[in-house]
Amino acid sequence: MANNRVTFGSKLGVVLATVGCAVGLGSVWRFPYMLGANGGAAFLLVYILFMIFLGIPVMITEFFIGRHSRSNTVGSFKKMAPGTKWCWIGYNGILAAFLILSYYSVVSGWTLEYVWQTLSGRLYGQPDIDYTADFQDFASNVFRPIFWMGAFIGLTHFVIVSGVEKGIERASKIMMPLLFLILLIMCVRSVTLPNAEAGLLFLFKPDFSKLTSSVVLSALGQAFFSLSLGMGCLITYSSYFGKDTNMQATAWQVTIINTLVAVLAGIMIFPAVFSFGITPSAGAELVFITLPNVFGQLPLSGLWSCIFYILLAMAALTSTISLHEVATAYVLEEFHMTRKKAALIVSLGVFFLGIFSSLSFGVMKGFTVGGLAFFDALDYLTAKIMLPLGGMLTCIFVGTRVDKKVLKAELTNEGTLKFRLFGAYVFFMKYVAPIAIGIVFLNELGILKWITGK
Repeated sequence: MANNRVTFGSKLGVVLATVGCAVGLGSVWRFPYMLGANGGAAFLLVYILFMIFLGIPVMITEFFIGRHSRSNTVGSFKKMAPGTKWCWIGYNGILAAFLILSYYSVVSGWTLEYVWQTLSGRLYGQPDIDYTADFQDFASNVFRPIFWMGAFIGLTHFVIVSGVEKGIERASKIMMPLLFLILLIMCVRSVTLPNAEAGLLFLFKPDFSKLTSSVVLSALGQAFFSLSLGMGCLITYSSYFGKDTNMQATAWQVTIINTLVAVLAGIMIFPAVFSFGITPSAGAELVFITLPNVFGQLPLSGLWSCIFYILLAMAALTSTISLHEVATAYVLEEFHMTRKKAALIVSLGVFFLGIFSSLSFGVMKGFTVGGLAFFDALDYLTAKIMLPLGGMLTCIFVGTRVDKKVLKAELTNEGTLKFRLFGAYVFFMKYVAPIAIGIVFLNELGILKWITGK
């Protein structure tokens, strides 16, 4: 089965699909919010350093596991370490992807609601609209958010059922260039606003007095999550790489494009935020409450708003496709089902769990897990526990379990490519990456503060 495994049809397809896997709401929304909350340009600088020195080595490692085993995330570890408990790294990744998809689809559905509100004229057709109340009314509604979540899962399902080359690759080739184009249009509009230079200075002129240990750890965490490391997406996608794919080059290309998207998102948001006197660390409200206010004060407000929410929806879709494929590939291969049946099982499961995430903003608001609403509990469990744990164990697995000759042969395409810093890469994988990820893990759980007493 492994020898007949389907692959991406072109080198461009490999890069764009993998970029689509990494780029999502995390880059277009979470990155600007994190940068705003952590003092601006100094955060950006540290973030880029971590992307290069931690993100790329871990990404190359996940590529190695996927292509070498030519299997889904669980199957990969079963093939490489048969009869051991290492396969639980794979189970952790698949469960994380499934859980993330169930609440990510809720937020993704919100983007479709706002595209609809803009197109129908409702968002800017009412005088003196209170965007905060409007968003809260929508999010707490029982049926509307679930309808849009279902629509988004349906879109994702359609791409997945179409297959790797005709579905995932084709969708990525259309959406990623379009996403870039819309981002650039929004950036040009943003930098031409009055007082836009204040936003650009905040983004690009570092104030190192704001560089604290908390900012450094936040940058490390953002670098890790923005590349979709530890959730099985990159292992699954790289299992569709051809034997001629240059995995080192692909890791660099994906990281550079992902960072560029995040920076463009900053250029799109911060000049507008400073132009209208909004706090740069507005957080979750930035996209659905603050930005409608910004667009409402611009000429052709409906046009800019529509373009922006279409951009958000596309960014979300590239991520939901990769998360869905992680779970679908597992069900398809481990239970020997057709792609159509495996995708349907995943879609229905995600929709069912997503209902509870959606209702946690309304009728289920009082229902908490560990003091958190259902939506927030899933976010905490995946982002702060499952992903760092998965990434750390993956590094330890490759650093301690895999024969270095096998590793080098795979990463150099059997010696046809050079890997000049292979020794440094192995050292990073074995020692630096697990320790760095471990520190982020402890920090995210609040254990580091408890130990240091700060």
